[in-house]
Amino acid sequence: MPLATPPPVTVVIDRHDDAIHTHTALAAHHPPSGRITLHPGPGTTSETGLAHDLLAALGKPPLLPGRFPAGRQPAWEAAATWMTALPVNQLTVLRAHRLTVRRTIRLLQLRALTGIHLTLVCHRPRLPAALHQALRAVDYSVTADFQAARRHYYGSPVASPSPSDEPARPADRWLTLPALDRLVSYDSPRPCADPCTPPPIIWRHRPPPVPLTAHTAQRVARRLHAATAHPRLAAAVAAALFTGASLQQLATARPRDYDDAAATLALHDRARYTDGCAAHPVPPWAGIFLRAAACFTRLLSGEDQELLAAPGDRGHLLRVAETARLRPPQPPEARRKGPVGRVEWDWRERQEAERYEAMPASRVRPSRR
Repeated sequence: MPLATPPPVTVVIDRHDDAIHTHTALAAHHPPSGRITLHPGPGTTSETGLAHDLLAALGKPPLLPGRFPAGRQPAWEAAATWMTALPVNQLTVLRAHRLTVRRTIRLLQLRALTGIHLTLVCHRPRLPAALHQALRAVDYSVTADFQAARRHYYGSPVASPSPSDEPARPADRWLTLPALDRLVSYDSPRPCADPCTPPPIIWRHRPPPVPLTAHTAQRVARRLHAATAHPRLAAAVAAALFTGASLQQLATARPRDYDDAAATLALHDRARYTDGCAAHPVPPWAGIFLRAAACFTRLLSGEDQELLAAPGDRGHLLRVAETARLRPPQPPEARRKGPVGRVEWDWRERQEAERYEAMPASRVRPSRR
């Protein structure tokens, strides 16, 4: 992700710690409009804790599932990724006078990486030493004018939408999506070692997944955003829904295989277990997840790592889908292998295996001579 050229940092001085500053900044928080207001949790000076607060402000669970190099959870990279993909262009941080030098530097690095306009609200008559020290290396301006801060930096209040995910329906209602049938299929394609520019997908051996309706796509996107802060896992579930691909085939994609301008995702299969190497059209609702995954992978690993979930992430991937209440069609109760209420991801695979095993018995055996 290229470094952006951000505007100067703005420091708002709230001399008397007036509640109107806090209330106005919080009322302007509206991620769909590109505005985030961060109210850091009290009682901690951890840099990772501040990143978790930022993910929560973005509407994400703060913890990222999975294992990461050196045991370090990439919370800041995830926050930068989602702020870039959403996109967020304005970040207001309350209680900035309590920030340590290292926390402030983290926010300045985030600003340099994403190009956001960073506003720090200092609820004291003057800048504390830690904030003054951290800001020496950047351009910044200071204002104590509340009206100017409200007009130019906090933003206008936005009416809160209904918190209900699906009005007049149970909040935990499952979405049963046939495109997830093959997510745990047992095919085993491998990524192409050499550069590969696949043609558009031609569905030869299986039917294409039925496109989601606009309403269902909106519900899926909302649920995935709330289910995980991990960009690659969210993008893998989204990609499974418009490609109908297995996890093994999704894992063949690299960052270069996603073309944001053309809105295509290339999946590889030289051995032609399915339909060969092919480029799939990315529907608009899924583009944000693919952009986030590409940004996240480049920040962490570069171009040669998986764009989406890797085969070893299978357990985490299925938990994300279940947290979002997304599942494939389920077997009738008489055919269930597990307890009622548990999602059975391999029902389609079991059906195909049973049909395959029954085939020899139904054939007429050739007579011996």
